[in-house]
Amino acid sequence: MSTSRVLTWDVSAGRGYETAWAELDGDVLRARGRAVATLPEPYWISYELETSADCVTRRLRVTAETAARSRSLDLRHDGRGGWTADGERLPAFDGALDCDLGRSPLTNTMPVLRHRLHRVAGERRLLMAWVSVPDLTVRPSRQTYTHLARTPGGGGRVRFASATFRSDLDFDADGFVVDYPGLATRVAG
Repeated sequence: MSTSRVLTWDVSAGRGYETAWAELDGDVLRARGRAVATLPEPYWISYELETSADCVTRRLRVTAETAARSRSLDLRHDGRGGWTADGERLPAFDGALDCDLGRSPLTNTMPVLRHRLHRVAGERRLLMAWVSVPDLTVRPSRQTYTHLARTPGGGGRVRFASATFRSDLDFDADGFVVDYPGLATRVAG
């Protein structure tokens, strides 16, 4: 079953907005999006995300523009647990399945869909390739996703935790973020 969505979030964490054109074909996600924000400095982000089966990240291409400069990142997962950034191997990420684009609610979708955490009980501790914006630095990030409850309409509430940060996210039935307290709220889609 294929689902195409246009999703827009008010991203309070950066005082901006993000819009993503997302296509979910079974357990494969393809998306392209743009974000604009004013914190930590004014920036624009454009990205393309591709996953393989089970919503495992295959590739994330990102371009960030600030008043001072433009940066690009080509982050790839080889399907066997290895990662590269702009062609350079990233051994600290071996075993990670997902990327996490900073201040983007879209990339919370992959682990939630793969483990059906918006629908069924469970907890997953994951290593993520976290991409900071707007500098596009890639860092390892240990994250925990825990199913808390089902919500009306077939979605669910999932607790996200990383280091000392914690937030209870609401997902719709397709596994896309509706509300991410402290980061973003969906305004369309």
